[in-house]
Amino acid sequence: MTDGTYRFASFPTFAGLPSASLEQAKELSPDVVIIGAPIDWGASYRGGARFGPKAIREADYLPADRTRPHLPSGIDPFEVLKVIDVGDVTVAQGYLELGLEAVADAVATIAAMGAVPIILGGDHSITFGNGTGLARHHGDGTFGLVHFDAHADTSASTKAPGALHSHGTPMRRLIESGAVPGHRFVQVGLRGYWPGPETVAWMAEQRMRTFLMSEIVERGLRPVVDDAVEAAGGVDSIGIFISVDVDVVDPGMAPGTGTPEPGGLTSRELLDTVRRLARELPVIGADIVEVSPPYDGPGQITAFLGNRIVLEILNGMAERVVAARS
Repeated sequence: MTDGTYRFASFPTFAGLPSASLEQAKELSPDVVIIGAPIDWGASYRGGARFGPKAIREADYLPADRTRPHLPSGIDPFEVLKVIDVGDVTVAQGYLELGLEAVADAVATIAAMGAVPIILGGDHSITFGNGTGLARHHGDGTFGLVHFDAHADTSASTKAPGALHSHGTPMRRLIESGAVPGHRFVQVGLRGYWPGPETVAWMAEQRMRTFLMSEIVERGLRPVVDDAVEAAGGVDSIGIFISVDVDVVDPGMAPGTGTPEPGGLTSRELLDTVRRLARELPVIGADIVEVSPPYDGPGQITAFLGNRIVLEILNGMAERVVAARS
């Protein structure tokens, strides 16, 4: 019996997918590359997201057999897409800017080989590295960013003297750098008591499109997602990057996260939405962030959600490929 066939055996990759180093990956001509970014020193409250990549890979009761047939669509994304797992980015623990640069280099390398990077976080600071890496290959301002989160992550300050980056700043830094202009942003699920009026006004000046949780409750999720798809899929956009902070989901369904905010989406709503986005729009990358295993409890329900977010994005991408072939 091959090691890794059973879920209690040792296995190093997502769903038992083929593994390779980042240097070897190009020779395999993958469509999608899964990579971990074990960084959590951008967190302002609860840490632990550096353990997220490992937890997301392992939160699966199915065999590590490189198959995941999707019941609703009848498609196995691993039969349609060539997906490999290159492990985690090597980062110097505690050095956030060096870590983000390493992430940006890895993402740019994956994009340059013609593959779609799916990055397992890690706190939300890594999205600055992810967006920067994609912009290095595709060009500044060429793609949209659809951001699921309870928080806007557009803070001007990290509250640490001289520091530019934290998990509360990546979207502002991407806008300021020019990698992803404000009008390319679509944010879904924001709620709670942060950020303040000055930051909200700045977001409006940047022409960021924001769908608050209160709007989703009033209008319903489907029409909001209709608007989000339209806003993200501009005629001059090459595609979208999907960034999912698991705290967009109500903490009753995703407790293992750094800054939980009650009153969010259900896990079902999020899974359906990311699949729809990946089916209807070209995805050039995605990340799943802020899974913090130390706060997840013995049931690991947040890590399981993170695992399924990856699968739903992959399935949406596969459905898009199948539809294009028919």
